[in-house]
Amino acid sequence: MSSGSFPNFRAEVVLQLLAITPIAVSVEEIARRQHRYDRLVPAGVRVLVENLGDGSEAPRSLETHDDIVASEQCLIARYRAVDGTGWSGFLPDCVLDPVVDSPPGLFARPVYGILKLTTTFFLGQGLTVGAVARNDTIARELDRQLALYGGGDSSTFVLELSVDDISDEARWARATRDLLATATDDAVINGCSAVDVQAGETRLIDPTALALQLLGVRANLQLPPRAAA
Repeated sequence: MSSGSFPNFRAEVVLQLLAITPIAVSVEEIARRQHRYDRLVPAGVRVLVENLGDGSEAPRSLETHDDIVASEQCLIARYRAVDGTGWSGFLPDCVLDPVVDSPPGLFARPVYGILKLTTTFFLGQGLTVGAVARNDTIARELDRQLALYGGGDSSTFVLELSVDDISDEARWARATRDLLATATDDAVINGCSAVDVQAGETRLIDPTALALQLLGVRANLQLPPRAAA
């Protein structure tokens, strides 16, 4: 499916967002993530997921700082190549918010950050925010971003999981449950945009689900598209 193609859209859709994965993934994983977005989006919002690409420059997982840098550079190139026609904005499919703080005017449409939307929602209510991440590299980047958004001295717990565990919801749930027992923050962000939070978890936050709900409020208010979150 090419960028800008939205089959079977309802007339009331206000925000049409392009999500691009931060790593190169399989066709099956794209389908899984698309199904997840389709299930989570509120009225007025539609998200289309595309693969980062399969070139040698596209990382297959985020294991090192170099992988994170390469991921962001690939995302910059992908989003800069998108014709903005038909899109309301871009939503990087990554809780690390790559390209979100790029210079104004770099892209044809506003960029919305899953982590930024989620973090500022809680901080605006005077709550403390922490996170969990599958490895130390992602945890360090989450700590940096949380501090950038005003999260203070939040320390992200490391789950010690592999990239393959992203699609293993049961394994991810077991790992997060163990760490949540010692967490002290009011809200703990699940540090992957593509993993569901198990029903019954009260402090573990699905950042994608919450970000989409907040974007749904924006759509309902019919705010102009020129300002990103």
